[in-house]
Amino acid sequence: MVAKSSSFDVLVDPGMGKVATIAGRAEAVGFDALCLGETNHDPLVLLAAATQSTTEIRLATSILVAFARSPMVTATAANDVQALAGGRLQLGLGSQVKAHVTRRFGMPWSRPAARMREYVQALHAIWDAWENGSQLKFEGEFYSHTLMTPMFDPGPNPFGRPPVMIAGVGAGMSRVAGEVADGFQVHSFVTEKYLTDVILPSVEEGLAASGRSREDLMIGVTPMLATGTSEDEIAAAIQHVRGQIAFYGSTPAYRGVFELHGWVGLHEELNELSKSGRWDTMAALIGDDILAEFAVVGSMADAALELRRRWGPLSDRISVAAQTMSSLESWQPILSQPDGQ
Repeated sequence: MVAKSSSFDVLVDPGMGKVATIAGRAEAVGFDALCLGETNHDPLVLLAAATQSTTEIRLATSILVAFARSPMVTATAANDVQALAGGRLQLGLGSQVKAHVTRRFGMPWSRPAARMREYVQALHAIWDAWENGSQLKFEGEFYSHTLMTPMFDPGPNPFGRPPVMIAGVGAGMSRVAGEVADGFQVHSFVTEKYLTDVILPSVEEGLAASGRSREDLMIGVTPMLATGTSEDEIAAAIQHVRGQIAFYGSTPAYRGVFELHGWVGLHEELNELSKSGRWDTMAALIGDDILAEFAVVGSMADAALELRRRWGPLSDRISVAAQTMSSLESWQPILSQPDGQ
């Protein structure tokens, strides 16, 4: 059974302005969730600020880099934001890639899918201890949490624990999401074929292993989108998306998407260009056929219809990116229309 998606979330760049202002406008425009990723800001800190200017919109980390933090640190911060938000937090976790975890964050890296499974299990063990007053005794291969004294126990959260989403690209992480998480956030470097042939079957395997069904898991997508309010804006957006595809396609962890489509050698060529710092030449390797597989292109009204047509039957949530306040505001007339109009 596939889900029918008609809800739109917005993924924003905190550099657009004060996050409280952005969040308030996103709620007024009609988005269902405000999503923040982790690049050069801590999304949980910013979402705490967003709780002060909103009352209804869900507040989500599109990804929080899990392996940069111990499960206890994440459990505590997420618990606080969940309380501040009145139960509106959605905790999205991502692994990042080895170089960033080990060289930027200075944290250990090994077997990311297995580590993520245990990370989520540790979160729930910690929240269980706070909620039920039970002894904290989590001992795993990667993480161990066996001490919780009354001084450090916040007690039950009146709004419960936040749903946990796992973000990823490959079959391993999507299977883990089906096993232990409340949802899977599909990486934007994805095509319909890769989603249907690789990710969703892996999710189903995880669900079966945990005795659950598709209805128990939320699937979120953030398709690449090249749109605008003028032909010039759309043309600029197309070039930007070509660059995005080239950037992700140069990363070894994502090569499987290209391989599924038979684009032999493209990853290797992009990877070599990236190693030599020739980032400005990489986008030219992304032809119109590849662009069409990854991205929705067109006016905003047409793009909204195409997003629902292509991705709605495969997902529960659709996220769109907004780089400016004006681009966020431009969605208001579209979101005010009934689905499919």
